[in-house]
Formats: sequence, C-alpha cells, structure tokens
Amino acid sequence: MPDGSFFLTRYDDCLAVYRDTETWSSDKKLDFRPNFSDSLLFEHHTTSLVFNDPPYHTRVRKLLAPAFTPRALRALQDRIEKLVDRLLEAAADKGEIDLITDFAAAIPVQLIGDMLGIPQDERGPLRGWSLAILGALEPVLNRQQFDTGVSAVADFKEYLNDIISSRSQSRNSDPAEILSKLIGGSDFAGNGGEDARLSKLELIHNCIFLLNAGHETTTNLIGNAVDLLIRHPDAMSDLREHPDAMETAVEEFLRMESSNQLGNRRAVKDSVLGGVDIAAGTYVHICIGAANRDPGQFPDPDRLDIRRQPNRHLAFATGIHACAGMSLARMEAQVAIGRLLERFARIQPAAAPIRGGRARFRGFNSYPVRLGG
Repeated sequence: MPDGSFFLTRYDDCLAVYRDTETWSSDKKLDFRPNFSDSLLFEHHTTSLVFNDPPYHTRVRKLLAPAFTPRALRALQDRIEKLVDRLLEAAADKGEIDLITDFAAAIPVQLIGDMLGIPQDERGPLRGWSLAILGALEPVLNRQQFDTGVSAVADFKEYLNDIISSRSQSRNSDPAEILSKLIGGSDFAGNGGEDARLSKLELIHNCIFLLNAGHETTTNLIGNAVDLLIRHPDAMSDLREHPDAMETAVEEFLRMESSNQLGNRRAVKDSVLGGVDIAAGTYVHICIGAANRDPGQFPDPDRLDIRRQPNRHLAFATGIHACAGMSLARMEAQVAIGRLLERFARIQPAAAPIRGGRARFRGFNSYPVRLGG
C-alpha cells in the first residue's frame, strides 16, 4: 500500500497472522493516536478487549468468559426465542417492516441490554452509541464522525457509571445479567488480588465493547443472511423444506457476507509472510471478506451452498482473538432466520435497501421488506 502497509487477501496469509500473536500485535495505542489523539475514543478503543495483547487481553477475556459458556447460552436460548417471536408477531401485524431496525438490530440490542442489566425503558440510545463509536474506526475519519464518537463514549461512560454504582449495592437474580459478576471481579469492589482484576475504567469500557461487538456484527449477520436468501430464492426454499440445514447455512452466510470485513495487526519483529520480507513496525490489513472467498480454500467460492462442509471461514477471526461471543451470535442467527422462514411464506423487498457504506463492517442501514403468508 502507499503508506508501506500490506493488504492481505489470501486465506493462508490471514490465518498465519491470526495464529502468530508473538509476531503480530493487536495493540493499537500507536496506530490510533493520529486519529484519536487523547480523546475518549482513544481511551475506549485502547482499553477494550479486542485491541490489546496478552497479558491484559488474557485477564479481561477470562473475566468475560462466564457470559459465553454453554450453560450461560442455554439460559439465553428461551429468552432469544421469545424475543424473536414477539418481534415477528409485531411484524405480522404491520405486514411491512425494516428488516434492520425492526428485527435484526432489535435482537442483539435487547439481549445485550439484558446482559448488562439495563432497564428496558432506557435502551433507546444503545444502538446509536454503538454505531457512533464503531464508526470512528473507519479508515477515513471526518470531524463530524470524530465528535459524534467522542460524545457517544462520554454519554455511555456516564450512563454505565450510574448503572454500576447502583448494581454494586444490590443483587440481581436475572440469569442473563453478567454485570454483577464483572463488578465482583473488579478492584473497586474490593476484590483485587494477584490475578489482576478489572479497574472501574476497564470495566466500563469492556461493557461498551460487549455492546459494540455483539450488536453490529450480529445485526449484520442476520440482515446479510436474509438478503442472501432473498437474492437466492432456491436456497430459501431449500432451507424452508430442510430446516435441519440451518447450522451449516449460517456458516455459509458468515463466509459469503462477513459482518466484519477487516482486521489489522502490526509486526513487532522482522518476519516473512507469503514469501515477502516484512520489517518490524509494518502494519498489515487482514481482508476477511477476501480470505473467505479464496478459491484455494473454498471451492466455487462465489456460490451460496447452505450445506458447505468443511467451512473454516474467518468471519469470527481465530486464535486468541477469536470472537468471544461467536456461539451466541450463531444462536441468535439460527433462531432469528429459522423462525422468520417458518412464520412467513413470503419475504420480499418493499423498497431498495441502503448499504451501511463502511469499509470495516458489511451490512445494511435499512432494508424494507414485505412479509406475508
């Protein structure tokens, strides 16, 4: 690239970078400084789990892990099903909805609101905050995006500070709510120790990270999946007739239209990648979207095959930075798409969809659909 960085599009090269964390660093303190300076965006993105290396990454991921165990996910299954059914009932009453706002985005926002213990009537700003904070990660950042992102971090921090103060003085029996567990593993709660607990600032920013990571990618997964089925009516019919193919279908949706299209790493030492010498300090861009259509890994990669196996896509990354919530995202998508197809015999565009228009994330801002049958 003109700035000396490398853009990786081959599956094997992307996989090699994900797996070699001793050579390829996820720490973004150096990289984010030019765009974010000393702003709250810098504070947030350099404190959250995803843009850090061990040992910080290790201890934060360990504290978040209980939220995504098989037992925790089983406790969420019924909640997801009931939420999806309520949304579909409302959709049936309307006959026409925005697939993104009224369905795909509503599922993860409500679920993460439950996980963070946010009262139902206070969840309105969550999606806007998430989109503003993630929007600041675009390769080209204008002043409006920067200011909106900073304001979103400030508002979310203030809100979470109040929630945490309230929750630390009370007990919550909701099995989906993990905030109390995270508070219990934080220094400010009097539980510090040699296993290096979270500070209050780290807790706040990783709660923001939970919303951002779980909201945008899952929204895009559901929206992209339905779009693929609309554009491939034979596959939609096949999946209706054979709902047992839903698991492999979701993997194929993830491969063909990856919610997250780009990752980034910096070499901490001289290396060789794909036969190319790369000096320490060099930045590489991991093009997930291209790797997931590499014909060397995926035969006939531009064909939607809802039974494709094996399907070792990189939509959730891999290695130590593999998405912590990938099992939850899969569950949400399987329930949402499966029940949507079961509930409505006809799903068709009601107007032209509007793409999100971002480089890092692939999805839709709006997708009007007409439902029937």
